[in-house]
Amino acid sequence: MNKKFTPTPHDAVFRQFLHDKATAQDFFDIWLPDDIKALCDWETLKPESGSFVEPDMKPYQSDILYSVSANGSDGYVYCLIEHQSTPDKLMAWRLMRYSMAAMQSHLAAGHDKLPLVFPVLFYCGEKSPHPYSTNWLDCFERPDIAAKIYSQPFRMADVTTLDDDAIMQHRRMALLELIQKHIRRRDMTELLDSIVKLLSYNYYTDTQVITMMNYLVQEGNAASPGTFITEIAKRTEKHEEALMTIAEALKQEGKQEGYQIGREQGINEGIERGRYEGKLEGKLEVARQMLDSGMAPVTVKQFTGLTDSDILKLKN
Repeated sequence: MNKKFTPTPHDAVFRQFLHDKATAQDFFDIWLPDDIKALCDWETLKPESGSFVEPDMKPYQSDILYSVSANGSDGYVYCLIEHQSTPDKLMAWRLMRYSMAAMQSHLAAGHDKLPLVFPVLFYCGEKSPHPYSTNWLDCFERPDIAAKIYSQPFRMADVTTLDDDAIMQHRRMALLELIQKHIRRRDMTELLDSIVKLLSYNYYTDTQVITMMNYLVQEGNAASPGTFITEIAKRTEKHEEALMTIAEALKQEGKQEGYQIGREQGINEGIERGRYEGKLEGKLEVARQMLDSGMAPVTVKQFTGLTDSDILKLKN
């Protein structure tokens, strides 16, 4: 009888068995290395969702995923099982993708350390033995180079630790490195000579220079950005026109900002004056009523805070 009741009968029966916790524990006892088993508190073994959705919304589905607390620590070990009946040359990479997705899911749950994820490939295909490596580094064209890259700390380009003289030797990267090293630490005008020197090498396009000057204006702390950029323009022949365009734009922006500030100050002063005059009018009306009732001017003055001149005007 060849009729198949499910589209993937091999996967279906495998998942049915391995979703049983006791069966899964026997599987791990048989197939996990002793040093990994020694890390696990098997009383805490718990099935997890094997479905992960990455930011690009492509689903990654491993067949079985269990979590288990690590012995004597707050850490976790995830045991990931993938069932295959057809050989896949990049299966090791798929296992790595599933493992990383499990790690990301763990972080998303609020943890701040990556968990250990131990993947196991369960193979039952016609071709025997399984014909491809399960070392994900063998998925690269140059496994030897990949091993060096991914088994060592990643390279750090930390410009905050570089000496300025060293940065000045970095050709087309020098301007970017120098500015970004100091943008949060120093008044940019202190770097004027260095910036002019780098621009004199003619490494940069006008677009790059304009972008950098806009960055300096937005994030830097030069007391007068327009004056600063004008000074650079005067000393930089190639980029003088582009820089003067920025300086003029800043000048106009400053005028507009000054006009706006003055306008807002005038409005605020008018409002405040209106409030004062409104309060004074209210006080005068109260004082008038008090005087009409026969209260002494001295007493009225004490209650209202009005001046002798104000009281005299009310009496006349």
